[in-house]
Amino acid sequence: MSGIRIPVEGTPGASGARDGSDIDGSGTAHATALLAPNPSPMTLDGTNTWVVGRAETVLVVDPGPDDDGHLRRVAGHLDGRRVAAVLLTHGHDDHSGGALRFAEMVNAPVRALDPRHRLGDEGLGDGDVIDLDGLEVRVVGTPGHSSDSLCFWLPEDRAMLTGDTILGRGTTVIAPDGDLADYLRSLDRLRAGAEILNAEALLPGHGPVLADPVGVLDEYIAHRRQRLDQIRQAIRDGAKDARQIVEIVYAEVDPALWPAAEMSVAAQLAYLKAL
Repeated sequence: MSGIRIPVEGTPGASGARDGSDIDGSGTAHATALLAPNPSPMTLDGTNTWVVGRAETVLVVDPGPDDDGHLRRVAGHLDGRRVAAVLLTHGHDDHSGGALRFAEMVNAPVRALDPRHRLGDEGLGDGDVIDLDGLEVRVVGTPGHSSDSLCFWLPEDRAMLTGDTILGRGTTVIAPDGDLADYLRSLDRLRAGAEILNAEALLPGHGPVLADPVGVLDEYIAHRRQRLDQIRQAIRDGAKDARQIVEIVYAEVDPALWPAAEMSVAAQLAYLKAL
């Protein structure tokens, strides 16, 4: 069993974000979230930095933005434990911006799928397995949100670190360096794996821990199919461009998020064109 730790939920703020008390310090037996102070409509409460390990050696996943206070807090949380490596779920700045500086602080390499974000000789790729004092971390390639997106499966906790592939609240965008066809395949792969492996928790890059992986993934897949149907209908109803589609399909979404919605619409239009 994973021993999921989910503290009492925080209070919504004026922007709809919470105070992070349901996130900071949450996790599983071998993974703990440290919330970066970078809340926004795109990052929800902020970026979750994950410290993974059970003995004298740990991994740090997604150090977050280049924020001195956060990086020093993560380093202090280690309490003398050695960092075997810094791992990146993907290279977007809110996850990777502080990686090189943090790696220098703790004298550790940075491993990522994209060579541009590495520090050291070793990268990361689908199927890689990291042995951390007997605790396995398995790398799962999940392109879609970005071309370099990875998830990390912790078999002992029956938990998956999902980066931006799955969020703790809401749904993710398909970034300009992502691809919807890849994303749908990644969701299908994660859904099948969650059922076969009896997954108990998703540990996202933003938002709280999710304790029903199969249910969450079913919702994500259904949501994407529904959005595609809505876009098809908007086009039939006369929408001429991505902005007009956003105004119809994402009418219930905060207009502050419409630029992100336009990114997703562009990805969906490219997907439909390729069918």
